[in-house]
Amino acid sequence: MTARKKAELYLFCTTFIWGSTFVIAKIGFKDFSPFAFITVRYIFATAFFALFFSSRLHDIPRSTWKRGAILGMLVGIGLLLQNLGLFLTSASNAGFITGMMVIFTPLAQIIFLKKKPKLGNFLGIVVVTLGLYLLTKPGSESGIRIGDVLVLIAAVLFGIYIVFLDVYTKEEDFLKLGFVQIMFAGIISFFFLPFETVRVHFTITSTAILVFLALLATVATTYIQNKYQKDTTPTAAVIIFSVEPVIGAVLAYAVLNEIMGWIGVVGGVLIIGGILVSEFAEDIGQYMPWGARVLGDED
Repeated sequence: MTARKKAELYLFCTTFIWGSTFVIAKIGFKDFSPFAFITVRYIFATAFFALFFSSRLHDIPRSTWKRGAILGMLVGIGLLLQNLGLFLTSASNAGFITGMMVIFTPLAQIIFLKKKPKLGNFLGIVVVTLGLYLLTKPGSESGIRIGDVLVLIAAVLFGIYIVFLDVYTKEEDFLKLGFVQIMFAGIISFFFLPFETVRVHFTITSTAILVFLALLATVATTYIQNKYQKDTTPTAAVIIFSVEPVIGAVLAYAVLNEIMGWIGVVGGVLIIGGILVSEFAEDIGQYMPWGARVLGDED
């Protein structure tokens, strides 16, 4: 198995863990307010990371502190907005909207890495926007909810995070970078606590959920992503991550009995379709050469 295939297999495994977090976090909100939930999760995660990798976390260079802090702020603020949004919307909606990070990732590459746009990226954005409109049930009383908007902003931050992670892990020790990232995400969430009415109630269920999220959905996935994403491309990574919202919606239906209705299902299909259109831009360019001339290549 090549290094790239191995990396993509591991990244695919992380999507199943992330996909389950929407439903699991929704259950955890019965005992915790959203910001307190994230803070405790990252306190646990930092402790687990330090415990498992203490022998390799000595002499962290200044560049790693700086870059880990940037990644931690992107993830921390993104998760805070995502969890607050999840508290105000459905788990299935949150899962699909988070999947839009695979649209924002190529856009972040354009802005931060100065890469030229592709025709497929723009087509994907149009299709995904239509899907989001249908998914959020504009004909109902709720329409586009504030929770949907917050999760959408989080998806933008996650897209930027994927681009920065691809650059930073090629130049830094992935374990040290991951530790600093997790620690700063916890610090960010702690400073947001005054903005909510803090509610903390440890039960067997809530504690088990927090341990799962800290150990698997944070430490394990951070380890895998920081170690292996550099062996593939951001485009390949986000194609794999597009499976996450589908898993989230299926679990929301199975566990929380959330029903999107046929219009919501069509919206979800359009979002996934837009994601695939965006990420298969190279193939589109092969069949429509005029698109490459108008919009330019990625290289």
